[in-house]
Amino acid sequence: MARPSVVFEPVQFSDLPGWEGDDHAAALRAFLKSKKLLAKSAPDLARELENAEGADWRAGEARQFFESLFTAHRVLHNKSHGLLTGYYEPVLRGSRTRHGPFHVPVYRCPPDLVNLVDDTLRGTVGEALTHARKTESGELVPYPTRAEIESGALEGRDLELLYLADAIDAYVMHVQGSGLIELEDGSTVRLSYDGKNGHPYTSIGRYLVEKGIFTVEEVTLDRLISWLRADPERAREVMRQNASYIFFRELTESEPDSALGVDGVPLTAGRSLAVDASIHGLGLPIYVVAPDLLHTPEGGPFRRLMIAQDVGSAITGPERGDIFFGTGSEAGQRAGMTHHAGNFFVLLPRQNSQAFA
Repeated sequence: MARPSVVFEPVQFSDLPGWEGDDHAAALRAFLKSKKLLAKSAPDLARELENAEGADWRAGEARQFFESLFTAHRVLHNKSHGLLTGYYEPVLRGSRTRHGPFHVPVYRCPPDLVNLVDDTLRGTVGEALTHARKTESGELVPYPTRAEIESGALEGRDLELLYLADAIDAYVMHVQGSGLIELEDGSTVRLSYDGKNGHPYTSIGRYLVEKGIFTVEEVTLDRLISWLRADPERAREVMRQNASYIFFRELTESEPDSALGVDGVPLTAGRSLAVDASIHGLGLPIYVVAPDLLHTPEGGPFRRLMIAQDVGSAITGPERGDIFFGTGSEAGQRAGMTHHAGNFFVLLPRQNSQAFA
């Protein structure tokens, strides 16, 4: 897949719209969680983060922290702006056993699944397979599609993690990449992305627009879910247009109490950003400007220092970002409303900046 031509043009921090008004202390708290991501690519920067941990940072001090360690760069490519969407962690009801309403399995990653590309780059290969099944003879073959898996292709292999009550809820969790599951005994478990079947992701919202069911402006997550719930048979066929299928793992008690991004980095609502990792260095700050994005809890326009801590199969391009809005239905409403033009200003470390440009 041909990658776009991208230039990072140095600018002054004073050129960033609204830079001084942002909550840089909140951004720094999120950035501190990138230490693991930066340990190999920017060890000097990772050490700076380690030294910064535990301090009571005020907004002005945090802004100076970023300005002293980084230089700002405008992202130039063949378009005037990029696209921002949103994602979240749904809260769903589930069961350890299949009974009553709980009949939709959530599968763990099968042992015969093989990565064909680095999982952080799964959105960059276009229609090519990102994962495959390794047969007993060692041959690599395509893994079953969503339709085939839902028809029983993985049954009898003891891969079930738990069961959900609703196929549409399960589909939403697949698209979001994580879920907080409320079990019948009142306890909760957190599920996180642990691989996919390798088939390319297809947006069913875009599919319904192409079919003339919705206009682009009409498609929100709430409206899409309502349309799917109105006719379960129709919903199943539409959801199967997306052949991609996600496998999950259950987080342990020793892991962070939050949704996770790349390499297990805890995500921060409103500060973590999924990006195209073939273009942007994971773990680094990106200042995002989206004047028409007004529905965050703080109001708009959206001018915020984000941290590149996640990726996604649909997140490709120089200024393509997916904002993590948090956990639960309110976060889901905000995420589902987000489809806005935006621009990136990438912060590159003053030391070793060429490694990321």
